[in-house]
Amino acid sequence: MSIRIRLRRTGRAAALCAAGILITAGLGATHAAAATPTASPTPTTPTPTATASTADAGGAIDAAKALQAVALPGANDWNCKPSAAHPRPVVLVHGTFVTGTLNWIELAPLLKARGYCVFAPTYGRMPNIPVLAAIAPMERSAAELKTFVDGVLAATGASKIDMVGHSQGGLLPRYYQKFLGGAEKTERYIALAPTSHGTTLSGLATLLQSIKGAPEALLESWCPGCLDQTPGSAFLQKVNAGGDTAPGVEYTVISTKLDYIVTPVASQFLQGPNVRNLYTQDMCWYDLAQHATMQVDSEVLHEVMNVLDPANATRTGCRILP
Repeated sequence: MSIRIRLRRTGRAAALCAAGILITAGLGATHAAAATPTASPTPTTPTPTATASTADAGGAIDAAKALQAVALPGANDWNCKPSAAHPRPVVLVHGTFVTGTLNWIELAPLLKARGYCVFAPTYGRMPNIPVLAAIAPMERSAAELKTFVDGVLAATGASKIDMVGHSQGGLLPRYYQKFLGGAEKTERYIALAPTSHGTTLSGLATLLQSIKGAPEALLESWCPGCLDQTPGSAFLQKVNAGGDTAPGVEYTVISTKLDYIVTPVASQFLQGPNVRNLYTQDMCWYDLAQHATMQVDSEVLHEVMNVLDPANATRTGCRILP
């Protein structure tokens, strides 16, 4: 289940590689200008633009591959090209503690079978606890998400993605959209039981917040991403300032009334003109999905398919299969 943690080194390598290409190109152009006695501006050799662009794309893809969820059926085929029927790749964003592989073992192959290009990272690792994911500071995790999406776009040739996130993965992309240029690259976003405005953990988080000292210090050392999801955190204040959503993105939030992890449950919903909020019980009155089973619930999976492909949507009722 371990994943190679190479983001920083790979990211730096990609950045240095790109910088080196640009510097080399600039120095080469300066040298050529100084060595040529004629005033004619007509170049005699091809410009390095295409080569630089190719190298930049390759660096972006390599950086994204370093973040990919390992051994997830249906996901991370870097040769996949979107079809006319499904022109945007789908990026799946997992929740706190788990990897992309564990979170999306059901949805990734289902999407692949329906003709989508599917990609999923594992983000937010901390060097002191390598077996857990999505525990790093969320701003750092958002930067990793940006790196991954840039690689997906470079590999597929698409200009936009659709995105599905669960729990923390339902909050993190909103930071990416609002502060890291992600809104221009995201068409549809589906959040399953997201920590949109934080969680009280049915009162446990509120209790811990009232106890100064040890609990907070412990979380800061091993799960700063958990602290970022507590009500009133600096991260939540920043991401929700000025409104819940970013222009141009279509948001769907699917929650369950039986969620005792992200509470109050109604706090999961977003406000905005481009938002649709619903409970699983709106689709099937006796649906028993809980927070940790949203990503495998038949009604939820069927509605995800509807949102991604509204032209072929069918009614989501009480179902056995998606």
